[in-house]
Amino acid sequence: MADGVMKRMSLIFKSKANKALDKYEDPRETLDYSYQKQMELLQKVRRGVADVATSRKRVELQMKKLQQEGDKLEGQARRALELNREDLAREALTRRANISAQISDLNTQYESLQGQEENLVRQSKALEAKVEAFRTQKETIKATYTAAQAQAQIGEAFSGISEEMGDIGMAIQRAQDKTQQLQARASAVDELMASGALDDPSGLGKDDITRQLEQLSAGGAVDDQLAKMKLELGGGSTKALEGGSNTSYANKNDEISDADVLKEGGAA
Repeated sequence: MADGVMKRMSLIFKSKANKALDKYEDPRETLDYSYQKQMELLQKVRRGVADVATSRKRVELQMKKLQQEGDKLEGQARRALELNREDLAREALTRRANISAQISDLNTQYESLQGQEENLVRQSKALEAKVEAFRTQKETIKATYTAAQAQAQIGEAFSGISEEMGDIGMAIQRAQDKTQQLQARASAVDELMASGALDDPSGLGKDDITRQLEQLSAGGAVDDQLAKMKLELGGGSTKALEGGSNTSYANKNDEISDADVLKEGGAA
């Protein structure tokens, strides 16, 4: 049972890890990395072709050098025979035979290297064609992926805008409803005030003619009251003048008496 639990936990962990890696993986980066690795392999194959070609060239130079030595020994053998030195001619021809054997071995190596070089060149060209085809496919896939990603982002943006516009539309509808309610309420109040159902204590609801007439009526009442007060004050002022003369005379007598008293006091 423990093994089953461990296997299940391992499967869950792998699935979670795979999901996380898939989230952060960019196929374009993976394709570029694969292309880079293929180019490195192609470079190795090209270096191998160059190394084989170098070895083949070296063998070819050795063969030419040995061929020149063989030709030289053959000339020496002929010269020795002309001088009746058969022993020297034999020695020269013996050496030439050894050189010919070396040339034969080198020629075998040369043909083998040449075959390897031709095979590597074919493989290099085939690999190069595959890498180039992969590069073209890679760029196509990258462009397609980029376009799909942009399209997805645009779709997500439109989705977000649509949701936001829905909320804004609801807000606008609520604002319009409230505005209509306020307009209807204001219109109803105006109608009630015009009909007299609602009194306007401030008087702001009266028109200008009504206000002027009320002011004229109030002015007439004030004028009548002012005239009445003048009549009342006119009768009282005559009596006040008479009483005032008597008082002045009494005061004058009082002042004379006080003066006489002061004079008499001073004389004493």
